[in-house]
Amino acid sequence: MKHLLKVNGQEHAVDLPSDMPLLWVLRDALQFTGTRFGCGQGDCGACTVLIDGRPRRSCITTLSEVKGKEILTIEGLAEESLHPVQQAWLEEQVSQCGACQSGMILTVAALLQDNPDPTDAEIDRKLGANLCRCGTYQRVRRAIHRVAREAK
Repeated sequence: MKHLLKVNGQEHAVDLPSDMPLLWVLRDALQFTGTRFGCGQGDCGACTVLIDGRPRRSCITTLSEVKGKEILTIEGLAEESLHPVQQAWLEEQVSQCGACQSGMILTVAALLQDNPDPTDAEIDRKLGANLCRCGTYQRVRRAIHRVAREAK
């Protein structure tokens, strides 16, 4: 079935089954490979993208669920330079293996859009379902606080 998707501000036509997970549409059909496969069950957050500005697990979101919605992947987060969250990630040396990073960064970008200066408890609540196998949670917090400080 033909579907028209808006990904990172661009329209894309795909002829795929309506029940296909968005993750595979993005990665395999549209080549947005920054969206990662983690658990395939919506539990780890590696596949998180923003749909109409809200974090969603693309591995359990079907193609039919995103009709008429704006999808943002890690590739579309930065325009001409790094997004402030990406810059803070580098400055705080958050990344290790990178498996969780695209989903974590998009979740943090949405958090900071809603709450530009979150507390540690608010960060933990928002990111609690994003698993980092390397355990860089303290660095993630420092990066979030850096963005908040620099935005003031």
